[in-house]
Amino acid sequence: MPTRNVVLSDHQHELVETLVRSGRYQNASEVLREGLRMIELREQQEAARLQLLKDAAARGWSDIEAGRYQEVAEDRLDDYLGQLGQSAARERTRD
Repeated sequence: MPTRNVVLSDHQHELVETLVRSGRYQNASEVLREGLRMIELREQQEAARLQLLKDAAARGWSDIEAGRYQEVAEDRLDDYLGQLGQSAARERTRD
């Protein structure tokens, strides 16, 4: 198994030691591997969220190009968004 030397701040060192002493982890390597798993999961979740945003933007541009949109006057925007929110809430309660 590859090894690495890492430099920890005093705070990080104490955190690792506390976690090992608590019995949750047998050693510092387990603590650091768990931290890396958490980072990996966060990176995957962020990539998935970014892809969802890109997909939504592409659908939005496609809808605009196809004429599937509704113009809303600026002074009616708050009301319109409120209606959209209520509609979305009703959809969620049906699911």
